[in-house]
Amino acid sequence: MFKIMLLLHVIGAAGMGFYLILPALVGKVTKLTGAGQEGLAAGLSSANRIAQYFLIVQLLTGGYLMSQSDYSVAWMIIATVGFLAIAALGGIASKPLKLIGTSIRDGQSAAAHIGKARTLSFIILIIYVVILYFMVNPIYK
Repeated sequence: MFKIMLLLHVIGAAGMGFYLILPALVGKVTKLTGAGQEGLAAGLSSANRIAQYFLIVQLLTGGYLMSQSDYSVAWMIIATVGFLAIAALGGIASKPLKLIGTSIRDGQSAAAHIGKARTLSFIILIIYVVILYFMVNPIYK
């Protein structure tokens, strides 16, 4: 059972890899025309939703894997808080990603929404890299 959960956990981490490229993709929105911006924003919004489902996989498999080893309390807190931060910020980022497309469709400027999405995506990227570091280098008791 442990190996199956570990495999699912790695697949979930790969699915969350979207957050590694999200800042670059959000940066490309400004280089496109109106219809292209709207399409890319819709695609990013859909991909963010899929990454949120992978976060659920991470929660379930990570909880099981944590219960099977003797990790330090500090490591478990860092892993859990990092996970929750990514989940919260990913959910918050979904609104500006949707509003980019809506603003373009309505003929309004989407610069504020693009800036907010870019900032949130960079913060998610930093937290994701920190989480990856701690997952590769766990702290045992």
